[in-house]
Amino acid sequence: MQFFDRNIPKWIAALLACCLLVSLCSCGSGQQKVSRSGFYFDTIITITLYGTSNEGYIDQCFELAKEYERKFSNTIETSEISKINQNAGKFVEVSPETIELIKAGISYGELSDGSFDITIGNLSDLWNFSEIAANLESEDNEADASVVPDKDTILKTVTHVDYTTIEIDGNKVRLNDRKSKLDLGGIAKGYIADRMRDYLNEQQVTSGIINLGGNVLTIGPKADGSNYNVGIQKPFAPTGTSIGTISVKDASIVSSGIYERYYRVNDKLYHHILDTSTGYPIENDLYQVTIINNCSMDGDALSTTCFALGLTDGMALVESLDGVEAVFVTNDEAIHCSSGIGDSITFQAE
Repeated sequence: MQFFDRNIPKWIAALLACCLLVSLCSCGSGQQKVSRSGFYFDTIITITLYGTSNEGYIDQCFELAKEYERKFSNTIETSEISKINQNAGKFVEVSPETIELIKAGISYGELSDGSFDITIGNLSDLWNFSEIAANLESEDNEADASVVPDKDTILKTVTHVDYTTIEIDGNKVRLNDRKSKLDLGGIAKGYIADRMRDYLNEQQVTSGIINLGGNVLTIGPKADGSNYNVGIQKPFAPTGTSIGTISVKDASIVSSGIYERYYRVNDKLYHHILDTSTGYPIENDLYQVTIINNCSMDGDALSTTCFALGLTDGMALVESLDGVEAVFVTNDEAIHCSSGIGDSITFQAE
């Protein structure tokens, strides 16, 4: 197993603290439970199960994480996604799970008119937010101007972000643009959380929390029948500071925000959610979008999609989808909720 007994970048450590906030506000007093954390997908994941002391269930969830990481990662050279990227222009045979995930990514590209695009890999690599943010020592994440990619390079790279260049033939995938690169980071964790829940349901586990570095999926109600209370991180506030609490059972809660991985250059903030039309970080007055629904894969993709679309169009998309609710936070720290918040889902602002 890969556990987090290693040096962890500060943004990952922050995610761990968020995980603890979720777990602490979701526990029922006195009930039997088992909980453990591991390091996968370059982040901390935590699984907490109630009403059991069987750690074997968590072992198997970690095995699933390891299996899917070997298929979906674009940083592991032997993964299926890496093989597709390495052989751009040629068909590559992959597993049914990888086909399923790529097809889902394409569908969200279509839904968002390309605002969500799984061929964003080379553009994300160019900005390199994870490594740069992890190495910054200043409290305000101030960086040297040299970390900002060259404008011409950005403009050239963004022309190769186009999900329509992906071709699928049965169990084979081809990138028809040789300068394109798949990156499933905006959807894979949600898919994996859903598969973990499927496994736990098969084992008759009826109560628990799956937290994959900010993707929270609750299983059933708590053992006492009550809802889980999941805190939403307040943007740019000290880690563990909640802007509000969602009360749910059997639900996925996924947030995307500009405060997760970012740096500042000459007081300008650059964050990791990129505009697929310009190649630069999105500027639309949003700090954060949180999606509440049943399917974590959909929540993962929708949190990024709705952020990219902005408050008006993103909220309109949420309202058009059954079983999906959202909380948007704008840069004036105002909270905007979809119509089902306060009705089907309880949200308490701090």
